Amino acid sequence: MITRDGHAKVLDFGLAKLVEPPGQDLERDSDLASEIATAHHSIPGIVRGTSGYMAPEQAQGKTKDIDQRADIFSFGCILYEAATGQKAFAGKDLLDSLHKIVHGPTPLIRELNRAAPDELQRIVRRCLAKDPDERYQTIKDVAIELKELRRELQASGADTTAPALTGSLVTEPSEAPSLSVTTSTPPASLSSRASSAEYVVTGIKQHKLALIVSAIILGLGIVAASAYLLGRNSNAAIGSIAVLPFVNAGGDANTDYLSDGITESLINSCSQFSEIRVVPRSTVFRYKGQQLDPQAIGRALGVRAVLTGRLVQHGDAINIQTELIDVNKNSQLWGQQYNRRLADIQTVQAEISQQIREKLRLTLSSEGAQPARKYSPPPEAYQAYLKGRYYFFQHKEESHKKAIDAFNQAINLAPDYARAYAGLASVYTEISSSYLPPTEAMPKAKDAVQKALALDGSLAEAHVALAEVYWWGEWNFSAAEQELKRAIELSPNEPTILIEYANFLARLGRAEEANAFSTKALQLDSISPFVNGNLGSILYFTRQSDHLIEQAKKMLDLDPNSGDGHTWLGRAYLQKGMYEQAIPELQRVADPQSGDGLAQLGYAYGMAGRTAEARKVVADLEALAKRRYSSPVRIA
Repeated sequence: MITRDGHAKVLDFGLAKLVEPPGQDLERDSDLASEIATAHHSIPGIVRGTSGYMAPEQAQGKTKDIDQRADIFSFGCILYEAATGQKAFAGKDLLDSLHKIVHGPTPLIRELNRAAPDELQRIVRRCLAKDPDERYQTIKDVAIELKELRRELQASGADTTAPALTGSLVTEPSEAPSLSVTTSTPPASLSSRASSAEYVVTGIKQHKLALIVSAIILGLGIVAASAYLLGRNSNAAIGSIAVLPFVNAGGDANTDYLSDGITESLINSCSQFSEIRVVPRSTVFRYKGQQLDPQAIGRALGVRAVLTGRLVQHGDAINIQTELIDVNKNSQLWGQQYNRRLADIQTVQAEISQQIREKLRLTLSSEGAQPARKYSPPPEAYQAYLKGRYYFFQHKEESHKKAIDAFNQAINLAPDYARAYAGLASVYTEISSSYLPPTEAMPKAKDAVQKALALDGSLAEAHVALAEVYWWGEWNFSAAEQELKRAIELSPNEPTILIEYANFLARLGRAEEANAFSTKALQLDSISPFVNGNLGSILYFTRQSDHLIEQAKKMLDLDPNSGDGHTWLGRAYLQKGMYEQAIPELQRVADPQSGDGLAQLGYAYGMAGRTAEARKVVADLEALAKRRYSSPVRIA
């Protein structure tokens, strides 16, 4: 944009993002945790740009519905902000902003700027329609309307030249909402990180008519520049990638472990490249089994490249087809077909990773104090390991038993297989207090994880498992924290580790630090049930009951069957003494067969004065304890 005094101003609009300096670490920089809590900028991850500019279909993950009309919604948000000086869907936190985008009414410009003509409100309202079909279908249509409005203002005698702007330009992007429910003044290093769009708004908001004129000119400038910028961006270096779950095209469910395992392996391999952001496993696996357009998924995930693949197994032979797609151009960057023996699957994965590296001109990251140990297990051991991971991620009692068998098989075939020991430890820490008593599960977990770390100290998942042992098995909080910090050093952008640490901090009463790490985790992966479930735990243990109620309701808005949503809504009501409101929520998740959720329901019955129902829950738990292990804490 060119101002009246002839200066060029570089504008960014929501999709711009602040990239942290390479190697910057949450633990090495003592001020960084507090900066995350107070800053509102976007962090590399699933939500690209700031949450207040996403279209409803993008906020809900409806990738099939995402096209150029989502950009028109974002443009409407920008136009609204330019005309009023305020964001259209500002929220207290990321989820509140997303909730307003999906369910909130279209804001009125005239409530903040009475000088706004009705025609501008009509244009903005249509841009911000919840249904993509009700928006303008192309940005050219918006440009025509804005030009017509400018002509009308000129005919009425209004000065439609851009007002002079004062102040200094700051080129960092606008800020995204933090999850912290407390407000404080950002440090100077962060308060200066205003977007150039905010700069424009600040410079003209003192004059209401100037706001309208500038909003129109700003809008026309964006329209004129968009094609040029998109063309430039399409030729820029690709800095982000999503490895979508490989399709098990053979249709045999018994080979799902192979397609899932290849996907996870490639995600881990790509994460070793220093110049590229890789969407985490917890995000991409929500697309498993869905027949969706890779370009639409890429846009929803905010990445420049998408890797897709198909696998077919015939006995000992496998056929793997891969395709690397440029999301902006909707063109193939690379594709390959591999016909190999099943025993060669690790070699194929390495070749695919190498092809991605060469096509995108990437280099290996030098981050981390200890390089990853290179180890190639025997083919049979590797296949057993992939089965263990496959069963582990099903998070069910029977699948956990299968995971233990598979990991032990891998260890028997390859006694120096560090990842197999780490996988076995993770299963035991997860089932402790659920299917096995901690006195049995935690020693087994500790033995396995110590062997894993003795073989390879660079495995972040092993440090997390050891932290779980120290935390829940030995109540050694200092040692647990050191292991979680080490895991974050090794894998600083893994949302499941960040939210685990945030949960740990919350239970120790360190709310501000917990908010900082949960904010980053949620922005790295805003749709993960694991991340959102742990956020509920964090809010509960920091006694942020009202915020927890809002969070749980938003989870249920996005998924009415969310067990975590009902659990945390019920527990928030309990915390506030709203026992009758808590009971129906806890009834939804109580399972007499496993005992899950029964204790909380029984407590709610008792506090509500429903003694007979509370006694029946106690009787059910006592009967369950006679049939199988059930934590005595449930009855206590």
